[in-house]
Amino acid sequence: MCGIVGYVGSRSALDVVMAGLKRLEYRGYDSAGVAVPADGGLAAAKKAGKLLNLEKELTERPLPAGTTGIGHTRWATHGAPTDDNAHPHLDNAGRVAVVHNGIIENFAVLRAELAERGHELLSETDTEVVAHLLAEEFSVTADLAEAMRLVCRRLEGAFTLVAVHADEPGVVVGARRNSPLVVGVGEGEAFLASDVAAFIAHTRSAIELGQDQVVELRRDGVTVTGFDGSVADVRSYHVDWDAAAAEKGGHDYFMLKEIAEQPKAVADTLLGRVDASGALTLDEVRIPAAELREVDKVVIVACGTAFHAGLIAKYAVEHWARIPCEVEPASEFRYRDPILGSRSLVIAVSQSGETMDTLMALRHAREQGSKVLAICNTNGSTIPRESDAVLYTHAGPEVAVASTKAFLTQLVACYLVALYLAQVRGAKWADEIRAVVRDLARMPGEVERVLETMEPVRELARSLAGKDTVLFLGRHVGHPVALEGALKLKELAYMHAEGFAAGELKHGPIALVEEDLPVVVVVPSPRGRSVLHDKIVSNIQEIRARGARTIVIAEEGDETVAPYADHLVRVPVTPVLLQPLVATVPLQVFACELATARGNEVDQPRNLAKSVTVE
Repeated sequence: MCGIVGYVGSRSALDVVMAGLKRLEYRGYDSAGVAVPADGGLAAAKKAGKLLNLEKELTERPLPAGTTGIGHTRWATHGAPTDDNAHPHLDNAGRVAVVHNGIIENFAVLRAELAERGHELLSETDTEVVAHLLAEEFSVTADLAEAMRLVCRRLEGAFTLVAVHADEPGVVVGARRNSPLVVGVGEGEAFLASDVAAFIAHTRSAIELGQDQVVELRRDGVTVTGFDGSVADVRSYHVDWDAAAAEKGGHDYFMLKEIAEQPKAVADTLLGRVDASGALTLDEVRIPAAELREVDKVVIVACGTAFHAGLIAKYAVEHWARIPCEVEPASEFRYRDPILGSRSLVIAVSQSGETMDTLMALRHAREQGSKVLAICNTNGSTIPRESDAVLYTHAGPEVAVASTKAFLTQLVACYLVALYLAQVRGAKWADEIRAVVRDLARMPGEVERVLETMEPVRELARSLAGKDTVLFLGRHVGHPVALEGALKLKELAYMHAEGFAAGELKHGPIALVEEDLPVVVVVPSPRGRSVLHDKIVSNIQEIRARGARTIVIAEEGDETVAPYADHLVRVPVTPVLLQPLVATVPLQVFACELATARGNEVDQPRNLAKSVTVE
């Protein structure tokens, strides 16, 4: 969840670390801090609130220069977002500093032990115990990496730790268990970070860290070991996007930039998926076709926006591949004792590849003998590494906390998996699959067309800034779109927003409808599934008769809905299953503009962070 940066090299460590923290502030913005070994000691600064507060503190009280340093931007778990609880945390002698992402589950026991030995802990956090434990071990070993290995063996939970010591000023040590940490390797310098975005301006050469590993960074190289001290195999990879991809590119917010990038992101995710004969070739899906033909159930696990992508995928998997499909919130999956076996295919969807709930669901599935396919946007992250197969989306970096282009690319990846299952199982003829692929190939252009017509949606959003509640209705794949639209409004505008299956309207939700209540209705195409269309038109009439202000998203040429729409938003004609790719975009723009009109921070909504790396 939190953002971590470490640096060893010849540059100003403070400059490198602060620049990295700016790129990672989306991961947490409750507080920020830095530490630099310099002049035989250890200098640190930290402030509650956003990174701007730390920058002001460093301007007023500069730290000494150094070429080794660590930094942290926090999303609070243990302890309120205060100066004392901000990272880095130091031992009582002020010789070791540590930053941390995750939760140390046995910290209370360790804290009590430290207090008995005379340590004075100053914060409410679980992190501070690590600084004191490292100090104790270093006093014996005089080796920070070995001290880290010894301490990590005592810790329970999920964590990333990065530390420096005044007695080893040219060393940064990191450790990871169930929490993201990546190494960047440059010429005579090395980096550690929660995300490659922190160091992409300096190097695109990265190293994956595995489970329960400790990494030691020096100017002349990187050493990776297990918690037990064994030398670990190192796998390098090249980051395929550059620093410019993580900048705002002239937009006021990252979210606006990422909404605008969706046509390209969808196109990139489709690129190279079809061979010369028109057949799907998902090279990253390493599960043999014979095993996929034996699958008798698909289970999709995901959280938040990715869960909504999974709900849409269920329709595609069952319609195209004719396999029963369940969709579960990953956070609930392993706690209900799900029925899985060797013929179950579990699809884990995560933008970051580090979502802890999804990772734990994945591990539970593998323990039950199921095959796991990951859909992910982040090369080298934990979820793809621990899966049997992966289908990478190619959305590029997504910085805004509220997901947009990751959602559309997850949809595309889900469609591709559903079609691939249909292909290997013979559930659809080759020409039928080619027809759907051709429809998918049109979608980047259709998303672009939607983006070109959004000014009325922005005007509408501004006019609703004073409202307290917005409801969303949809049928079939429009229901998950309604859920996603409501989630975006909750995340960004801090409004009461609910998404409902339109068929459930008369079973309770219609009681919420009152005069001038905004209700967004996602209308399915009248082509193909006309019964869905007719029923939702009836729903619109029902809510309008009770005074609702109807905001209708309908495809071009659908005039049946026009008499019942107070506001009509047109989207291109698409096949029913693919409509979410265009119907979601107006809801993203709507939420972003409404949040802006209410004076909210769009890229960093309160209480949220980009990657949820704790349960």
